[in-house]
Amino acid sequence: MATRKLSDKLRHIDAALDGKSEVSTASPSALHLSDLRFLPMTLPEVDLDAVDTSLVFLGKTISAPVMVSPMTGGLKQAGDLNRMMAAAAEVVGIPFGVGSQRVALEVPDRAKDFQVRDVAPTIPLFANLGAIQLVKGYGPDDAWRAVEMIEADALYLHLNAMQEVVQEGGDTNWTGVLQAIEKVCTEFSARKGCPVFVREVGFGIAADEARRLLDAGVDGFDCAGVGGTSWTLVEGRVAEGRQAQTLGQTFSAWGLTTAESILEVRRAATDLPLVSSGGIRTGLDVAKCVALGATVAGMASPVLRAATEGEDAVVAFLRTVIAEIRATLFGVGAPDLSAFQKNSRLMRPERRH
Repeated sequence: MATRKLSDKLRHIDAALDGKSEVSTASPSALHLSDLRFLPMTLPEVDLDAVDTSLVFLGKTISAPVMVSPMTGGLKQAGDLNRMMAAAAEVVGIPFGVGSQRVALEVPDRAKDFQVRDVAPTIPLFANLGAIQLVKGYGPDDAWRAVEMIEADALYLHLNAMQEVVQEGGDTNWTGVLQAIEKVCTEFSARKGCPVFVREVGFGIAADEARRLLDAGVDGFDCAGVGGTSWTLVEGRVAEGRQAQTLGQTFSAWGLTTAESILEVRRAATDLPLVSSGGIRTGLDVAKCVALGATVAGMASPVLRAATEGEDAVVAFLRTVIAEIRATLFGVGAPDLSAFQKNSRLMRPERRH
């Protein structure tokens, strides 16, 4: 089970951060976070300093409904980045997810690049493994090793089918993946282990697919949709062959937007934890996701950009995001997240959803 070259990973990070791989669907009927607004309260009748953005997530109290999403996997420099970003997440009290741990399962010495519990002792941590690997020699024991490796509170099994189509040499035989996910869920449940979440990487999850995954036993979703970094476009940009380059462009906006994906998953799963990601850039975006039905919203590339300036910059960025969430709640007269979820005063375009 060979891993991809580190030079390839570096090219992916560069392509993801230069701003040229972020897309939004051009369809006039699509629903974007930017289409959503809040009906303001001129007299909010709450004290901004008293607005409570905290909630319980994965059995732990976090300061706000936002997390640092997975973004750096096989890259060796990910060790320093993971520790920096996890430490910043600990300072502000929000969850953190590591990138794919496949390389660490294959090369044990690389485990240290993902082990951040010493700098993030109290926050929820997500382990991470590609679902496609479950039909390529990996099984529940390997998934459990990924969890134990970083003392995680939950496991992400990430879904990136269309990315693999564009990726040169990608894994495109997805036959049996759902059954393999069910096997992991069954085994984890028997071990009374941590919850298993499925995570899209930017194409969204439709309601019918969410139902199939529910039947397989998943405990939560990350319904990342179109709106942020397009991994099909990234793969096309770093590809050497003309066909892959063209495929990357053709499918750059493939899938559901983040807003649409939240609504789709909530049609199928009304109560399970739901992380939303894909184009989340501000605390206002986070609030819109929560108003649509998300439990937590995940941010990736904005955090990674801040990380290029150091841990203090990441902490400052995350604190600003939380301040924006608090300001949104204040602006609609909600003293806490419970009140906000009951009446967010979110306005949706009538012609869409």
